[in-house]
Amino acid sequence: MNFHSGRIIHPHQLKAGDTIGIVAPAGPFERDRFDRGIALIEEMGFATRFEEAIFSYKGYLAGDDGARAACFNAMVTDDRVQAIMSARGGYGSLRMLDGLDYGAIAAAAKPIIGFSDITALHRAIFLKTGLITIHGPMVTTLAQCDEASRLDWYRTLTQPLTAPLDLAGARALSPGTARGILTGGNLATLCHLTGTAAGTGFKGCILMLEEVGEALYRIDRMLTQMRLAGLFEGLAGLILGSFENCGPIDDIEALVVEIFDSWNIPIVSGAPVGHGRSNRTVPLGLEVRLDASRCELVFAEPTFQE
Repeated sequence: MNFHSGRIIHPHQLKAGDTIGIVAPAGPFERDRFDRGIALIEEMGFATRFEEAIFSYKGYLAGDDGARAACFNAMVTDDRVQAIMSARGGYGSLRMLDGLDYGAIAAAAKPIIGFSDITALHRAIFLKTGLITIHGPMVTTLAQCDEASRLDWYRTLTQPLTAPLDLAGARALSPGTARGILTGGNLATLCHLTGTAAGTGFKGCILMLEEVGEALYRIDRMLTQMRLAGLFEGLAGLILGSFENCGPIDDIEALVVEIFDSWNIPIVSGAPVGHGRSNRTVPLGLEVRLDASRCELVFAEPTFQE
């Protein structure tokens, strides 16, 4: 993983009263789900800010690429906004990567929050700036999460990490321990980054993967493409999150063990991240220690600036 300077940038920690700017880098969304998410965020003590442009429709996109990128860049440079949160995933983040102001993103060092298609932003921003970003619920998914995930979202953004990620219910597919930079997110999005500037390999990384609505053969195809492209060379460890509506998890786990057998790395399945009701908030870009035998993920450094 060779980002531009080799320097990791820690974002600013949030506090009560801070403003979260809402952006729509990907698909359009239902206003009712959006309003419920906004209400929850404000009940937690944050203010929210968004432009009417995020409610635009252009087919399967929340407006045209230039407008979505401009909205994102505006939230980055707006001094009234302390963090940036995506309204929804879907598809579209990939299309606006070359319209982002990465210099401003690095300088502002704001927490950038989202998952699913937002994986493209997480990956590109880290590789170009070294900024730690936040993999977690978005505005339209926050109300669907279980209470533990909502509490975890708040605590992760406002408090230092003091305990390992709770992997209760997870299981080891391959034993062992490893240290590395935590990265990853949605499998399909990561696969579609292959061949782009944000599609570099995962050498020295603990890779986290989650997915929704993909048949087993498609998961096989994506992992095989990434393997053949050399992206898994030097991978330190692997964490599987939820694979919602993707068929029997036993079949997915057997496929993963088969594909990664020659790497001899620790692999854990069943982490509470992804499109299920349990979707814990995880900083990407931090050094972590994965202990597969104990199903434990320990963060080796703080998320936020001192």
